[in-house]
Amino acid sequence: MDISTATDIETKAGIPPEAVVTHAEMMRAFEAFKEANDERLAEIARRGGDVVLEEKLARINAAIEAQARKLDEIVLKAARPAIGADRGEPPAVAAREHKAAFDAYLRSGDATALRTLELKAMSVGSAADGGYLAPPEVETMIGERLATLSPVRAIATVRTISGNVYKRPVVVAGPAVGWVGESDPRVQTAAPVLDELSFPAMELYAQPAATSTLLEDAAVNIDAWLAQEVEQAFAAQEGAAFVSGDGVNKPRGFLAYPVVDNGAWSWGNIGYLPSGTAGAFPTSNPSDLLIDLVYAVKAGYRQNGVFVMNRKTQSVVRKFKDSTGNYLWQPPVQAGGRPSLMTFPVVEAEDMPDIAANSLSIAFGDFKRGYLIVDRTGVSVLRDPYSAKPYVLFYTTKRVGGGVQDFDAIKLLRFAAS
Repeated sequence: MDISTATDIETKAGIPPEAVVTHAEMMRAFEAFKEANDERLAEIARRGGDVVLEEKLARINAAIEAQARKLDEIVLKAARPAIGADRGEPPAVAAREHKAAFDAYLRSGDATALRTLELKAMSVGSAADGGYLAPPEVETMIGERLATLSPVRAIATVRTISGNVYKRPVVVAGPAVGWVGESDPRVQTAAPVLDELSFPAMELYAQPAATSTLLEDAAVNIDAWLAQEVEQAFAAQEGAAFVSGDGVNKPRGFLAYPVVDNGAWSWGNIGYLPSGTAGAFPTSNPSDLLIDLVYAVKAGYRQNGVFVMNRKTQSVVRKFKDSTGNYLWQPPVQAGGRPSLMTFPVVEAEDMPDIAANSLSIAFGDFKRGYLIVDRTGVSVLRDPYSAKPYVLFYTTKRVGGGVQDFDAIKLLRFAAS
């Protein structure tokens, strides 16, 4: 299929034309990368390496990274949902009243209508430190954008709660079972062993600033502006917490749990495979480590497995081949897709550590079953026109928690001798 035909198909499918063009450019860059890397490997075999070829390969690798970033930006922009009437949905009267009252509060600080709505609902929407709840559509838009921006949120299970803590019982060891004859006596089976996991929702905040000119401009959709301002701050904080957060006033990341050699794995720990070399892949057959990592995960989890690593680690893995000379890393098959490694999707999480001595730089597993994110309903906004005059600050908070819910679903690659 030529590029023009692919462009027509993908455009009809709702993918922006510029994303298709960028994807085609990345595919061409990857073909050039494979050709240059093959030439580099042949030169190493003949004479031990060539500096010029290494520099050429680095330039092409950088070009692939640039095209991938550009493609991510285009797809993210296209994936941003509209808000309110822009979606073509006729909002209910109550929703319109809430949105209009919230708009008046953001623009002028007039909270009269919001207080009236709270009295009507026989509830208090303001938090302990002040502020008012954003309309549900604004909360939904922030959540949808976070799902696109936050890499771990996009692959984990996300559950909405109304309380401060979500508690989940899990079966650590099931009841004893076995085969018996039709008339044989049945021995009493052991009871299942249960464990209770708690996922508290912690407060996450952002504080965008606006000028009076912006707030007075009726052409500016102030709700959408607020969502766009806080989404980047929320996503950056979430991304770091879901990977390595210590669980103190923030979610607990999957790298913050105790890790043990996978051969000695037990519930409550994350299993890892050592690379055999401190701070690096082994020089001989490095791709075997990735195969071992995949098969360290049980089959029930493996079918939905994804690799998680940062972009720098991915640039190292991109050079690996299988025994038949095929590259293990492949670019996304279409604009908006994910690259793959040995047919499994690759998720770029920049908060994953770079390859170094004893680093846990690559994770693989079924994150949908392995990691749980809890969102408490409600996004609160407090307007502050005093602290940074002449600017108006909007102290925006939401409550988020997270942690591992199945310790057998995620495995790590540790760059250590043992």
